[in-house]
Amino acid sequence: MFVITSVYLKPLDVVDKFLKEHRDFLDAYYKKGLFIASGRKSSGGGGVIFAKGGTKEDLEKILAEDPFSREAISRYEIIEFVPNRVAEGYESLK
Repeated sequence: MFVITSVYLKPLDVVDKFLKEHRDFLDAYYKKGLFIASGRKSSGGGGVIFAKGGTKEDLEKILAEDPFSREAISRYEIIEFVPNRVAEGYESLK
């Protein structure tokens, strides 16, 4: 499993110009079952994606397709971890 964090490198008006295309990118990988949750950081300035499956190298290639990467709007960090405990109802995350 992976936690992907992003930091915006450009002002919000630039982020907003590419937001629909970014959401379309996310939707494509939700449909493929790779992304399981995503959203803006409550503090602003970036976002978070939870992903399940693939490798870190796979995710690096996928994130390069994101318009936020292509336009140098966001910088991503990919953190891989192995969940060994989950709350009831989230057993599929293991």
